[in-house]
Amino acid sequence: MITKEIAMTCPREMWHNTLKNADGTPVRLRSTGQCKTWKTRPEEFKLPVKHGLRDHFYLDATNSAEWSLPGRWPLERHWG
Repeated sequence: MITKEIAMTCPREMWHNTLKNADGTPVRLRSTGQCKTWKTRPEEFKLPVKHGLRDHFYLDATNSAEWSLPGRWPLERHWG
């Protein structure tokens, strides 16, 4: 799970807990910018990410449970 504290350090690569590529490796994301936060909503964050060549979206509190860091991926894919 990617938390706000992890997103603030701008990890370079994140892996999906359940989705896999055709070769069996986990689907990967790259961060493309700085994490955005708000003073009025301290629990919210938005991290711009890129998947593949053209797919861009934001990693935020609603979808951050689906992703993990490569070092923690073996644990979180089973018990996430």
